[in-house]
Amino acid sequence: MPDSEPAYDQSTSKRPHMIVLGNEKGGSGKSTTAMHIVVALLREGFRVGTIDLDARQKSLTRYIENRRSYNTEKKLQLPMPVEKVVPRSALRVSDDAELDEKNRFEAAYLELMTEVDAIVVDCPGSDTFLSRLAHTAADTLVTPVNDSFVDLDLLARVNADTHEVEGPSLYAEMVWKARQRRAMADGGKIDWVVLRNRVGSLHAKNKERVEAVLNNLSKRVGMRHIPGLGERVIYRELFLRGLTLMDLKEAGGLDGKGMSLSNVAARQEVRRLVDSLALPLRQKETA
Repeated sequence: MPDSEPAYDQSTSKRPHMIVLGNEKGGSGKSTTAMHIVVALLREGFRVGTIDLDARQKSLTRYIENRRSYNTEKKLQLPMPVEKVVPRSALRVSDDAELDEKNRFEAAYLELMTEVDAIVVDCPGSDTFLSRLAHTAADTLVTPVNDSFVDLDLLARVNADTHEVEGPSLYAEMVWKARQRRAMADGGKIDWVVLRNRVGSLHAKNKERVEAVLNNLSKRVGMRHIPGLGERVIYRELFLRGLTLMDLKEAGGLDGKGMSLSNVAARQEVRRLVDSLALPLRQKETA
């Protein structure tokens, strides 16, 4: 299948806004970030669908399943998305497998298209054909990275002595190709947002260097970077209940203890993140 062939017709202005969480490195907080974006939009009254492309781990889908169980157990009515899982093809011939996966992705999209205002796609932490399809289809591409040069290595080649950017790295090159395919397919553009997760309060020199690299890279590859989720235990604790920080007030906090000042600060962190994404569907609502 030619790389430039669109996965589906994106020409209609009524189609849902596609938000893709992508990064070829695991442990960057993609699924946690995706779930908080999903619930933030649900709580603003938007209809939201999800497509999980990591059919083996299904972290986002498991998060949603936990939420459904918690709703039932606690007799709550927390807002829910419509979820889909798209597994990789079992076909052995490469061209056949890619066509099969394209059809599966297209089918999931078409099932959601008339039902939702936004679709949040969670990609696996590796380079797969399904992931490349999703990147090409993205309206907003969110790439969570931990605030370290280990994660930045996927985005840019950085000189060890001067910390100057020597050029884009593997993932940035993949995004560039996705943008080219998207422009050829329907003339659309991808807003690429790098999310700086787990920014600590210490090691100020490292933070400054990471900031400088991202500023340099932003000018070279056309992305923007924003603050993401901090290093907080609360994010790990929420998963088993299927909750997000946007739900804690309604759920009475964790274990009925109410919301702590730290929880309130973390919730503001999530709101700032969603605001910084500058999603067009939210801007239309406030216009």
